Amino acid sequence: MGRTEPSGRCEWEERALNRLRSLAAIGLVAGVIALVGCSSGGGAGSAGGGQDGGSGTLTIYNGQHEQTTDGLVSAFEKQTGIKVSIRSDDEGALANLIALQGPNSSADVFYTENSPALEFLQGKGLLAATDPATLKAVPGQYNSPQGDWVAVSARVSAIVYNPALISQSQLPTAITQLADPKYDGKLALAPSETDFAPIVTSVLKQYGTAQSMRWLAGVKSNSQAHVADSNETLIDRVNRGQVAFGLINQYYWYRLQSQIGASAMKARLAFFAPHDPGYVIDVSGAAALKSSKHQQAAQKFLAFLVSKQAQDIIAGVQQGDSTSYEYPLLAGVNPAGGQPPFASLLPYPISIADLGDGSTANSLLQQAGLR
Repeated sequence: MGRTEPSGRCEWEERALNRLRSLAAIGLVAGVIALVGCSSGGGAGSAGGGQDGGSGTLTIYNGQHEQTTDGLVSAFEKQTGIKVSIRSDDEGALANLIALQGPNSSADVFYTENSPALEFLQGKGLLAATDPATLKAVPGQYNSPQGDWVAVSARVSAIVYNPALISQSQLPTAITQLADPKYDGKLALAPSETDFAPIVTSVLKQYGTAQSMRWLAGVKSNSQAHVADSNETLIDRVNRGQVAFGLINQYYWYRLQSQIGASAMKARLAFFAPHDPGYVIDVSGAAALKSSKHQQAAQKFLAFLVSKQAQDIIAGVQQGDSTSYEYPLLAGVNPAGGQPPFASLLPYPISIADLGDGSTANSLLQQAGLR
């Protein structure tokens, strides 16, 4: 995700417009209007070769990890007989494309990793109200404050570190300590990932703009030798001993361990001090679009996502091993991998409304030269 020059637009819109300009520049003008029909990944239910899939096909714009969505969609299709087409891309880019196309979007459902992308579209009045029964299935504080999208799963920010390079006692316990010069060259960061913006919002809420900008400057200085393009790259570098520690969401650690095996897992996880602004719960959610021509099927999919069957899939119960390692939000469904219980986490008290659409955090990241 490249930086954009300040223009008065939010980062997501600027990135989407840049993509449209790039398509036009290489002669794909006819494809610009249908851009959202292209997919960076397929998977379960994506049959149809990128077509909108005729009447009766539910189109999901997917900003979640593709493996997670594929498993959920496969089970939904088997249960309901409803055909699903998946369009996968960066959630920010998808949110922008939905906003740019407005009522002409071919999306029926938008499924994201983080809440700001959903709040961005909610603010533009593009989301349909979610059925009350669906909202009641999960803890209300994680749902849309307006009732326009439902929380599906959660993750928590954490420190991943290599004990061969830094001991746990030497790690920062507060997010502000990431800017301490003693961590120069030891910190890895993936600032272009959408997971990082909620942490910036949390710091901003606690400390205000001026102190947050000073913090970002210090973080940039300490991490400039180890800026990663993704959280997967970041944790791999820490595990290989290429950098001492970094900031991720916890589920990346569990996913990597499942992929390479416990014996090859050198990296460890640590949390910030209880209620520190760096200790943030991120929520993955889904919404039906107002413009959807398949409202009943869209609402069925939202209800399915918070059903026990889907939450078991997220937790890894039905498939024997979770591809997501996120925290299921339905009561009674436990996370995979021996993770700490969700109820035992002690995050910073920031609400979904406080996290907002992420535009202020993205603006600060741009000003700091981290986007």
